[in-house]
Amino acid sequence: MTATRGRNDGMNYAPTGKPAAVVQAGEFVFAAVALDHGHIHGQCNGLVEAGATLKWVYDPDAQKVEALRQRYPQAKAARSLDEILDDADVKIVAAAAVPSERGPLGCRVMQAGKDYFTDKCPFTTMAQLDTARRVATDTKRKYMVYYSERLHVESAMHAGELVRQGAIGRVLQVIGLGPHALNAPSRPAWFFEKEKYGGILCDLGSHQCEQFLHYTGATDAVVEHARAENFNNPDHPALEDFGEATLKGNNGTSFYFRVDWFTPKGLGTWGDGRTLILGTEGYIELRKYVDVGRDMTGNHLYLVTQEGTEHMELSGKVGYRFFGDLILDCLHRTEQAMTQAHAFKAAEPCLRAQELSDARRAR
Repeated sequence: MTATRGRNDGMNYAPTGKPAAVVQAGEFVFAAVALDHGHIHGQCNGLVEAGATLKWVYDPDAQKVEALRQRYPQAKAARSLDEILDDADVKIVAAAAVPSERGPLGCRVMQAGKDYFTDKCPFTTMAQLDTARRVATDTKRKYMVYYSERLHVESAMHAGELVRQGAIGRVLQVIGLGPHALNAPSRPAWFFEKEKYGGILCDLGSHQCEQFLHYTGATDAVVEHARAENFNNPDHPALEDFGEATLKGNNGTSFYFRVDWFTPKGLGTWGDGRTLILGTEGYIELRKYVDVGRDMTGNHLYLVTQEGTEHMELSGKVGYRFFGDLILDCLHRTEQAMTQAHAFKAAEPCLRAQELSDARRAR
C-alpha cells in the first residue's frame, strides 16, 4: 500500500510509493533548493523512488535543510545556490519556493543550463509566465511543475488512462473540487500575503486547471467566470479562503472548479478532493483522499458506463510513473511525462481567473 506523509496537513502532503527505478544509482543527479513549502518532500520522494540521486540540498534556513537531510542523509548541504548550479553532475533542480519567487528562480536555473522542477503554482503573474516561456525556449531547458493533485494521486492518474482508452467516450465536462484545511497557526507568514501566494485561484486553482486540460485534451481555455473571497478570516485580510471559476476549452469542453480553506477538522484528512469527468458514454468520479462515511483511505475511482458501474480502490496499484518519465525526458530530451506547452498552459487559466476575480472585486 502507498504511505502518505502529512495526511492531516496538505502543506506537508508527501505520498510515498513503491520504488520503480528507471536509472542506475548516480546516473541522474538532482538537487533540492528553496524549501519554503512542504511539497518539496513529495517532489523528492517521487524522483528518488524513480532512481534519481539527491546530491545537494540548499536553503538559507539551516533547519529546513537538516529536516530534509534527515530523510535523505546522503544529500550534502550546499553553501549556496551557485554551488549547485556550478555542479555539472546536477541534471535538474527541484524547488518549492515562496510562490512569487518560483518563476525567477526557475529562469536562473534554466540559464545555468539545468532543468527545473517547481512546486505548483509555478507563477503568480502573467509576466513571470511570459518570461519563463522565453527563457525555456532560449535555453532549451525544461520548466516542469509538480501538479501533485494529479501526478501524485493514483486514482487521478488511472482516470487519465481510462479517458485515453475511451472508457467514457468523448469528454464533455470536468468538475473539480479542491477543499483544503487551513491550519492557520502552522502556516508561514508569506501564506497570508497575497502578492506572495498569488491568490487562491492562482494557487490551488493551478491543480484544477491542469487536470481540466489533461482530461479534456483542450490546449487552451477562456475564463468565463471567476470569484475569490475572504469569507471567514478577518484576522488575515489578504487571505482568500474561497474561490470558484468556470472555463470553456478550445475544443468545446467546459469546467467548473471550487477551491477553499473550509475543511472541517472532523473529516480526518486535509481535504475531500474530488473530480468528476463527464463523457458521452459514461462518467468517472474520483474521491482522492477519503471516501466520506465509508473509507478513510484515498484513491477511490467510480466508473459508470453503458455496461454498468465499478468501484476501484487504487492505492498501491497504479504507481507514480510521472517521475520516471520526467527523468528519462531530461536525459533524452523527450516529452513523455508532460509537454512543456502543457506545463505552461496549465498555469495560464488560473492566472487569468485570478486577474478576472481581482478586477471584479476592485470595481
